[in-house]
Amino acid sequence: MLKSSPNKIRTADRRFLRRALELARLGSGLTLPNPRVGAVLVRGGKIIGEGHHQRAGGPHAEVRAVADARKRGHTVAGATLYVTLEPCSTHGRTPPCTALILREKIARVVFAATDPNPAHAGAAARLLRSAGVCVSSGLLAAEAASLNRDFNGWIVHHRPWVVAKIALSLDGRIVAPPRDDRWLTSPAARTVAHELRWESDAILIGAETARQDNPRLTVRLPGRRGKVQPWRIVVTRSGNLPRHLHLFADRHRDRTLVFQNQPLEEVVAALGACDVSHLLIEGGGQILTEALQKNLVNEVAFFIAPSVMGTLPRALKKLDAPLRLRDVSYRAVGPDLLCRGLLVPRP
Repeated sequence: MLKSSPNKIRTADRRFLRRALELARLGSGLTLPNPRVGAVLVRGGKIIGEGHHQRAGGPHAEVRAVADARKRGHTVAGATLYVTLEPCSTHGRTPPCTALILREKIARVVFAATDPNPAHAGAAARLLRSAGVCVSSGLLAAEAASLNRDFNGWIVHHRPWVVAKIALSLDGRIVAPPRDDRWLTSPAARTVAHELRWESDAILIGAETARQDNPRLTVRLPGRRGKVQPWRIVVTRSGNLPRHLHLFADRHRDRTLVFQNQPLEEVVAALGACDVSHLLIEGGGQILTEALQKNLVNEVAFFIAPSVMGTLPRALKKLDAPLRLRDVSYRAVGPDLLCRGLLVPRP
C-alpha cells in the first residue's frame, strides 16, 4: 500500500505516465490500425520494466513491460503499472491485458485515456477493481488521446483520420515555371513530408498528379525500419492511367489501389472499412479542394516556400466557404515554413 502523500503520488504518477507517453510515440506509424501505447512498471519509485506496442498483431505494451521487468531480474507482483491507454479487456489477435495484470498480481494500474470504443470504455477499470486492483485514470488523458486521434476516430466512426498535405509558394502556386526543374520546397521539407507518409497507412492522389508527376509515394527515411508500405490510392474518373507509372510497375505495385468514378467520400469510407485509419492526401489541387469542401479533412499540413511563382494552377480551387484551423503550429523547416492545424468542423 502506498504511504506517500496524495500530492507526491500524483507527481510520481505524472512523471511515469510521461515516460509511458514517450514510449508510445516510438510506435508512431508502425502500429496502425492499432493505437500507440506505452507502459511502465514501477516498484518503490523506480522503473523495473517498460515497453511499447510495436506493430499491429504484436505484443501489447503491457506484455512488453512485464517481459522487460523479467529480463531485468524483477518480479512484478505488487508493482504499479502505468499505461497510456486503458488496458484491453477482450480477446482479439492477442489475449486481454487485464488477464495478464491479474495473473501477474499487479497491485495498481494508472492509465491516462479511456478506451474510445464505446463497447469497451471503462470495462477494464470495472473488471480490475472488482478483482481488488487499485485503478486510477484520467491523468494526462488529453495528451494521450491526442496521440491516438487517428485510431480514436477510426474505432468510433469507422473512417480514417485525413491529413491534407500540400507544398505551395507565397502566391499560392503548386508548380514551378516551365523549364525550371527545381523543387518548390527544400530537401529538409521533403524529409518532413516523408515523415507524414511514415505516420500514414494510405496515401491518396488524383489521376492528373499520377500522370504528370509519376510519383512513387514510398516512404524514404534513411535508418528507419519496420514500416509497411502505405497503400497508394489513385482516384480517377476515366481510368486512363499509363501502366508504366511507378505505382503500377515498381516492387510495391501490389500496394496500389485505383478507385474509378467514385465520389471521394465513398472512397474514404471504403478505406476506413479496410482498416485504413490514417490517410494522407497529397494532391493535386482538385482532390484537395474536393476533400475540403466535403468536410473530409481533419488536419492540414501546408509547406510554404519562400518564393513567388506566378504560375498556374493555384494550390486550391474555389471553396464554398472559408475554413478555420485550431491548434495551429508553425515550424521552420530549412528555408520553408510548415503550418499544421486541425480543421474546425463546419455545421
